[in-house]
Amino acid sequence: MLKSVKIENFRGFKSFELQQLGRINLLVGENNSGKTSILEAIQLLCSRTNLEPLGEIMINRGEYFWSDDPREERELDICHLFYDHQFDIDSQFSISGINDNLKEEFSVNIGSINLHIDADLEELSSNLKSLNFRVVWNREDEAKEILNLPLLDNNCLSLRYIKRSSRDKKNQLSRTVFVNSSSLNTTNMKELFEEVVLTPEEELATEALRIIDPKIERIATANVQKSTQMARLRSAADSHTGFFVRLSDKKERVPIGSMGDGIWRILGLALAIVSAKDGYLFVDEIDTGLHFTTMSGMWKMIWDTAKRLNVQVFATTHNSDCWQSLAEIAEQEDVTDDGIRIHRIEKDQQKSIVFNESEIVIAAEENIEVR
Repeated sequence: MLKSVKIENFRGFKSFELQQLGRINLLVGENNSGKTSILEAIQLLCSRTNLEPLGEIMINRGEYFWSDDPREERELDICHLFYDHQFDIDSQFSISGINDNLKEEFSVNIGSINLHIDADLEELSSNLKSLNFRVVWNREDEAKEILNLPLLDNNCLSLRYIKRSSRDKKNQLSRTVFVNSSSLNTTNMKELFEEVVLTPEEELATEALRIIDPKIERIATANVQKSTQMARLRSAADSHTGFFVRLSDKKERVPIGSMGDGIWRILGLALAIVSAKDGYLFVDEIDTGLHFTTMSGMWKMIWDTAKRLNVQVFATTHNSDCWQSLAEIAEQEDVTDDGIRIHRIEKDQQKSIVFNESEIVIAAEENIEVR
């Protein structure tokens, strides 16, 4: 479990440090203070040289161009990863942390191209500039991992390079799952559900839905129309399809999309934390779609599951009900000294302001604003 994280020259942070990390870490602060960037940075550190999360992050942010080359998919505009949205040769950003009392570091620097390109990438190297995107992951007790990816003529990084270089790596590492503010899509949800179906964790997902509606007895996936037209409609509307639930007072199965955004959000959180076993869960705006009356149940589900499955959780919120509900868990549950933390992020400050369990409880009781 990470105990501290330091970020340098990444996105909006020249230098920033998170200390006293717990099993659950809730990041609060004003808009544009960098909370989401912190989640992204920690996910990159935990993913080592598997860059698939990097590709997903940049696509979700719209930091890419469509390529004129029919062989390419999208080209990632990597300048946005560097402080102040710009880089030159020898520019570098890094994310380091103390994990299990050992230091580990993920760094990226721009340098002259390495002529010894990975064999799998040789066929892609006909359109290269003399710069490369060099990734180094290093931990004191393990061999250093190095990945060199060539930049294209426009100083962008090919999404194909990332996919080719990351294959087979993600199953060898600690699992990281990122849930953004718009929740998981249908494809992601069904993939995660298939991993837990007919296991003890499937019941956990059902129990989580009962936080919203106690009448829910069972959940199951459903076949979704796969035509191109329907796929475009689902993508455009970000519709909540692909699942049905059985209610104790109904004979007919009920599409989950007819039960509101809260059900979808809770299901996504439950499936995500179960899938992050022995790894890390990242949730942006964790309270999205949830009424304040459900948040204590949501936090208890996350706390109990994180302990049982050895998951470290990093989440953000702007909602006072959200952090105050977390204070209830800190007061009621058997929370260890490194169990729950709130970190207030302030723009242009080099460290977060940390609230431990007892301070969170006092702040809630005295109506002290931590955000």
